[in-house]
Amino acid sequence: MKAKNQRLVLTLAALGALVAAALLAMSALRNQASFFYSPADALRDHVRPGQAIRLGGMVEKGSLVREPDGVTIDFRVTDGAASVAARYTGIVPDLFREGSGVVAEGRFVAPGTFVADTILAKHDEKYMPPQIAGSMHETKSLKP
Repeated sequence: MKAKNQRLVLTLAALGALVAAALLAMSALRNQASFFYSPADALRDHVRPGQAIRLGGMVEKGSLVREPDGVTIDFRVTDGAASVAARYTGIVPDLFREGSGVVAEGRFVAPGTFVADTILAKHDEKYMPPQIAGSMHETKSLKP
C-alpha cells in the first residue's frame, strides 16, 4: 500500500473514532443536558422519584422554616409558574435566604416534594462578599 493511501486510511479511522466517542458522550448525557430543572419543568416532565437532579429557582418568600434541630430547613422553590416543597439538612450558604436564587442538588421523594443533598445559593453580578465590601468601606473612610 502506498504511503498516501496509508495516511488516508489512518485519517479516516481517527475521524471515525472521534465521531464514535462524540456519539457515546452525547448518548450518556442526553437526560442530563439541562443544568437544572425549574419547578415548572420538573413537574411537567414528571421527574421520577429517586432520580438525582438539580432544581433551580427562587426561595419563595415566607416559606423558609427552620426545624428545632438547627440544621434542617424546609422551604419552597419557585420559578413564578410553579412551586416545589424542598427539605435540606445541613449548613446552608450565607447567601441562602428568602427571595434569593438557589440551585438544590438532590432528588424527588414524591411528586412535588424534593430532598436536597446540596444547596448552592445564586447571586447577581453585583454581588460582593461581605468581608470585601466591609474592607472597602474601611479604606474609603481612611483616605484623606
